[in-house]
This record gives sequence, structure tokens and C-alpha cells, in this order.
Amino acid sequence: MFSFIKNLFGKPAPTVPVLRLTGMIAVSSGTRRGLSLAALSPSIDKAFNTKGAKAVALAINSPGGSPVQSALIFERIRHLSREKNIPVISFVEDVAASGGYWLACAGDEIYANGASVIGSIGVVSAGFGFEGAIEKLGITRRVYTPGEKKVMLDPFQPENQEDIDRLKDLQRDIHEQFVAMVKSRRGSKLTETDKELFSGAFWTGGKSVELGLIDHLGELRQTLKSRFGDKVVIKLIEPKRSMLGLSSSSNGVTARLAEHSIDHMIAVMDEKSARSRFGL
Repeated sequence: MFSFIKNLFGKPAPTVPVLRLTGMIAVSSGTRRGLSLAALSPSIDKAFNTKGAKAVALAINSPGGSPVQSALIFERIRHLSREKNIPVISFVEDVAASGGYWLACAGDEIYANGASVIGSIGVVSAGFGFEGAIEKLGITRRVYTPGEKKVMLDPFQPENQEDIDRLKDLQRDIHEQFVAMVKSRRGSKLTETDKELFSGAFWTGGKSVELGLIDHLGELRQTLKSRFGDKVVIKLIEPKRSMLGLSSSSNGVTARLAEHSIDHMIAVMDEKSARSRFGL
């Protein structure tokens, strides 16, 4: 019995490793796992080091998150694609919005379902103001710092226009980096004006083909079989699962399980909130 699959001509069947990029893009914290370079690096390296890989496929289902982690993951994939001379094909499932679309652009081609949500090429910051609430409760806010900007946008103090302008400048800088990346990857394929494409709006997969944000409508397995033949080996690359760092004592196990449950609930709520923006 050979350790690899052979086709009728005695040659190894073509292999396409698949990296599944699902969820919010964020640095892992405690027991919460996000899509980050640190978490994904072993899987990305394994995919590009797969023997006989004809391409690497990205299965993307993300409403976005950290622009820094989006850029870092994107750069690692593009670097290995160039180094190994292996093309990358992105397949969008429910959504590739904001940072999720940044990840999709790591593909040399982008496929999606007709009902997928694509785009949201923008930057957003949101929060709450509690200054009125603490005043009604008779609470006094006390902050001491030698750096006047250390309390910028403090939710317990009234908004300051100078702080708002500073935040918007930062957002504008990040947005320009996002736009430059999209233009470098999609180039002449884009068919609409910058004002339309980079406004933060989002579209269905079908409309996104017209706009040049993606290349084709199609599903991962069928597309790969059509391109590489029915005998193509589609190999899912998954990260190793941890044991949540449980200690040997019963109290340690209980505490870690409780922490994991709370973190998981918060992560689910964060993702549900992000996906709700796109009607998902």
C-alpha cells in the first residue's frame, strides 16, 4: 500500500491544503482564541510546506476585527506564496468584511457565494459615554497622569473635539493603508470609483463580481475539482487544540472551565454583534 494517492498514470494526485479562517480577527487572550498571526502561523507554514501542493485555499468567514492582525496574516500568506511559488485561492463563505476582506485579498483569485457579504472597506471605533450616569450616581471621576493625552477619549469624561480629531486622523491613516492594499491586489479589476468602493459599504457576492472586488462565484470543493481534477486531495489544515491550560486540581479545573465559559460567551457575543451589522 502506497502512502500517497496515485492517479491512473502513477503520479501523486494533486493536493490543495485548505486554511480555514473563521471568526473575529483579534489577538488571543487567556482562553479566548481569535484569528491572529501568532495563532495561525503554524497552520500557514504547514499549508505552504505541504508536499505536492498545487495551491493553498483560504476558506474565509469573518466579519473583521484588528487591522494589524489582518495585515500581519495577509503579509505572511503573501510572503510564503512568493517564496514557495504557490498560488493562493480565497473562498468566501458567509462574510468577508472589513478585516475579513483584507484576508480574502491574500488570494490571487477570490471566489464567493452569490449571497456572501463582501466589502466594508473602512475603519470604525465605537464606545459609550458614561459621564452623565456617574454624575447621577454621585460618583466623582479621579484620574492623575503627567501625560495629558493618556486620558484621551475617556468614556467617563465629556468628549473633547481635539481628541475626536486625533482619533479620526488615526482612522484615516489606517483606512488609507487598507485602500492601498486593495488597489495593489485588485488593481484594474475594480470597476467603481474610490468614493463608492472605499466608503465602508458592503455588497453581495454577485454584485461584488461586477465591482471587481472578487473574481467569480463558486464553492471551494467544486472549484478545486474543476481546476485540478476529480482526484485532487483537499487537505484541511487545522490548528492543534489545547486543553485550556487546566491544572490537575479539581479547583483548578473548575476555575479554568468557568473562565473559558465566560471568555467564550464574550467572544460569541462580540462576533454576533459584528455579524449583525451585515444581517447575519
